[in-house]
Amino acid sequence: MKVAVLVGGVGGAQFLLGVKTALGLPAVGEPERSSPHEISAIVNVADDVWMHGLRVCPDLDTCMYTLGGGIDTAKGWGREAETWSVAEELAAYEAEPTWFGLGDRDIATHLIRTRMLRAGYPLSEITEALCDRWRPGVRLLPVTDDRVETHVAIDDPMGSGARAVHFQEWWVRYGAKPEADAIVPVGADEATAHEGATKAITEADVVLVAPSNPVVSIGTMLAVPGVREALRGTTAAVVGLSPIIGGGAVRGMADACLRAIGVSSTAQAVGEHYGSRSTSGEGILDAWLVHSTDTAQVPGVATRSVPLLMSDPEASAEMVRAAFDIGGVTAPEVAG
Repeated sequence: MKVAVLVGGVGGAQFLLGVKTALGLPAVGEPERSSPHEISAIVNVADDVWMHGLRVCPDLDTCMYTLGGGIDTAKGWGREAETWSVAEELAAYEAEPTWFGLGDRDIATHLIRTRMLRAGYPLSEITEALCDRWRPGVRLLPVTDDRVETHVAIDDPMGSGARAVHFQEWWVRYGAKPEADAIVPVGADEATAHEGATKAITEADVVLVAPSNPVVSIGTMLAVPGVREALRGTTAAVVGLSPIIGGGAVRGMADACLRAIGVSSTAQAVGEHYGSRSTSGEGILDAWLVHSTDTAQVPGVATRSVPLLMSDPEASAEMVRAAFDIGGVTAPEVAG
């Protein structure tokens, strides 16, 4: 089976553990022998940011570390057994920004990525090279090799009036507390979707839209020309999973992002925001899974209520199996 998955960071990484488990693959790492299945994760890059001269790609790294067995499982991001000597020295120098911490182990990844970017390698090839170490068992494909960054228009809490800040500053420094007047994927309209990403979508047996942030993860990927077109043109079923349970975001502060674009924090509203492939000229969904306590009726979209809490890889795998089922594909029999 060929499975293409659109993902963000922490939630997307947890979901990918479930995709691997549902296909009978080890959740972490590669299988001992070759597998007939192929998982391609199309990953958001609009959270990427320059920090202290280093290019940081939070979503790609979170997926890579999680699937490769190097994640800090307590936080869901960053490296396990991390130390913070460099961050402490930067703080001693009062080097801004002090609000974005880079762990010592994590810095090594950013150093290699930055060196390769400056040597002219595209992000997709750099990601492939980094994955040679981590062996995530999934093809991690940045949605584009071009620079796309999410910026947020806010009233500056420091009192300097209205201004635009990088998403990371709004999210990490301010905890998404200042209301966002607008969320803009800067550079998305001039970017080109990575050829491998669109090919993975068009050649898939099923396409899954992970329960990632619908605005700054999935939404920014849809803003890159070629991605929405690939989703609308693929012969595979496109199945989305709701990131909203009982009127609230499962992870992060997606509620604040949804308010910024005028969408309610409900499974119904997010499903309508994505829209139907069959009844809308811009829609991307054939099916929509919502949590067992929620309901949704999205015109032109098959909906079903199932448990959507990703408490462990097997719980996530059950979500994936439900997505396979409503998408009309047969999940492989998994021993054990």
